[in-house]
Amino acid sequence: MADAWMPGARCIRAQIDGGQLGGGAPRVVWLTLGADPRAVSVWSAAQRLVQENRPTHLVWDPLTGDIAQLLPIVRAGCALGMPEYLDYEPDRLPPRSAGVNREGRLCVQIGVLGTPREPFTSFQMIGLASILNWLDSWQIPRRWPAGQPAPYRQLARPRSRALWARGGHFGASQVPECDNIGPGGIDIDHLTQLDADLARQLPDPAGPALDGSPIRLGPRSAHELRPAAV
Repeated sequence: MADAWMPGARCIRAQIDGGQLGGGAPRVVWLTLGADPRAVSVWSAAQRLVQENRPTHLVWDPLTGDIAQLLPIVRAGCALGMPEYLDYEPDRLPPRSAGVNREGRLCVQIGVLGTPREPFTSFQMIGLASILNWLDSWQIPRRWPAGQPAPYRQLARPRSRALWARGGHFGASQVPECDNIGPGGIDIDHLTQLDADLARQLPDPAGPALDGSPIRLGPRSAHELRPAAV
């Protein structure tokens, strides 16, 4: 039986989630959090997302392999349609709750420490095999129906509902009804063709779950969220 909580990831549980998933093809959405992994820890990033009521399922540092899980995979995340950067200005991406958070029998949101300017697939991507192995256990196909996400500052391709309905892997910039721009021009073959047999034991996180580099908190905005449930 597949695990709702990724084995080896540190649990930093959010108090809210996006509600019950609506059914349909399972999918994964990759977002970049606009943070330099050399300066911001996974634990600080996870704390920020929890405090701002916009948790992803995972927060991942591709340089160290540190992974935090904020929500069980069987509940909807809250990041799609919301500001994707940890440090943001309200007028840059006005917050709004997006119904796509609940579409699919799974809609896994992975927040990566990185920026669209520097595709995170150029990093070591430590811990990727463990993430893919977990996603495989939930039978999420390793395909990219919308192709490679648009590079930073290039005009994004139309966000197709027909392609979204097929399930698989997507960049946040490819999700319908959202204004997200990440993760930039990542190498999708390099990201999802890794042999799952290479999965390794994740390192134990150093220090308390919520320590790390301080991050300035931006203003909060009210949006509809439901109490978290297992």
